Amino acid sequence: MSFFKKLKDKLFRSSDKIGEGLEALVADGVDAEVSGQDDRPSDSVGEVDIHAAPPESAPASGSASAPAAAPPAPATTGTAEPKPEPKPGLLGRILGRSEEPRRVLDDAMLESLEELLIQADMGVDTAVRVTANIAEGRFGRKISTSELRDALAAEVARIMTPVARPLPLYPQKPQVVLVVGVNGSGKTTTIGKLASQFKAAGKTVVIAAGDTFRAAAVEQLQIWGTRAGVPVLTAPEGSDPASLAFDALTKAREDGADLLMIDTAGRLQNRQDLMEELAKIVRVIRKVDPTAPHNTLLVLDATTGQNALLQVEIFRKIADVSGLVMTKLDGTAKGGVLVALADKFGLPIHAIGVGEQIDDLAPFDPEDFARALVGAGA
Repeated sequence: MSFFKKLKDKLFRSSDKIGEGLEALVADGVDAEVSGQDDRPSDSVGEVDIHAAPPESAPASGSASAPAAAPPAPATTGTAEPKPEPKPGLLGRILGRSEEPRRVLDDAMLESLEELLIQADMGVDTAVRVTANIAEGRFGRKISTSELRDALAAEVARIMTPVARPLPLYPQKPQVVLVVGVNGSGKTTTIGKLASQFKAAGKTVVIAAGDTFRAAAVEQLQIWGTRAGVPVLTAPEGSDPASLAFDALTKAREDGADLLMIDTAGRLQNRQDLMEELAKIVRVIRKVDPTAPHNTLLVLDATTGQNALLQVEIFRKIADVSGLVMTKLDGTAKGGVLVALADKFGLPIHAIGVGEQIDDLAPFDPEDFARALVGAGA
């Protein structure tokens, strides 16, 4: 199964919400036109056939009975014209043809489109900008659902294309990839998937289990490490994560590893003490390599919606985030938040996740994402 099909199938909450919303926008306009058509008075009421013969008078009382055959009608100078068939109403014309219903793209429709995009967590500013761009060259013209869907997909892809970049690989060894994010965002699983993919591509990878306060995170990384054939460096529970990062970088350098991926404990962006701990990790590994970390990946949970924008702002200040990975796009109707992130920050989006399997994390493709988001075909 292609990742696009998997993405579309698993992004059903977003695609259904937006796709059904676009259909409703067009249908509402058509229904209004039909209603206006039905309210008009019919021109066929009260029509009189001027060629019809006048009714005969009833025979007087006591007169002879009427003849068996009526006298022939007087000849007419012309042939009576047949009555024209009544024209079908608007609804009849729509149902009787294979073309899609169309609605005039007016202010009311644009306002409804803005609301739909905001509900999909695209954000007010981005929704207004996207809607305005769709209106350009189309305002006042009739538009079908498929045309509106294609226009929206094209606009989303236009915003996302500049940020769709794979994780850069540098000749420097080891390349240090620091992975950060809030609790439950999917950091540990993302590290395991990326490590497995890099190992399959022929890179030597080392993982440092820097979430020293959560035994389950260490065990999860060890499972992924075993599966991918990648060593996982650990420290006793409760150890200083900065110290582990220092030791891991030293060992990875000695072993000539291509990549060192450092997991970190999940931390809420409003916990100052935890954010300072993250800053300490960065300071310590720079004692070994002043250019490290070479990549700082912020893993975001799509189900958090607009809160993802606040997370990006805070983590950029603390850890100098260089790129994003968005997880759990299959669990939300608000996949539009990724569009808002691209529009506001312009940070590279390296990968997106739509499940728990190894192939459920893939490089970000803006056109595939745009089509899946709006429920368009491949």
